[in-house]
Amino acid sequence: MLYSCQLFNFASLLAAAEPGPPPGPLELLITYLPMVLIVFAAWMLLYRPERERMRKQRELLAGIKKNDRVVTASGICGTVASVDREHDRVVLKVDEGSNAKITFTLASVSQVLTESDTGSTGERPV
Repeated sequence: MLYSCQLFNFASLLAAAEPGPPPGPLELLITYLPMVLIVFAAWMLLYRPERERMRKQRELLAGIKKNDRVVTASGICGTVASVDREHDRVVLKVDEGSNAKITFTLASVSQVLTESDTGSTGERPV
């Protein structure tokens, strides 16, 4: 019984509240501006850096050529023996002595080593 009285009082309060005039442009701006700022900040902090990283990775993969020293995503270092862009494959020579070669997908290459990365003596990085 008490619950129905409270429900009736709440309903009567809602009915008694008279609607005000529609909000003006300034009130709408103040209401929606925080949401717009949150979306913009999320785009700047999350989406934009990821697009930049993906663009750099595409440029890196497009520039791979024979005899480049690369590191794969799994950490294997090797020299590019051949690149087959049609089938998205790259063959890496991982051992000079036994001429061991491993085939990877092109996307698994994570880094191209420069002369400063490998050292001037031609030694492999540890």
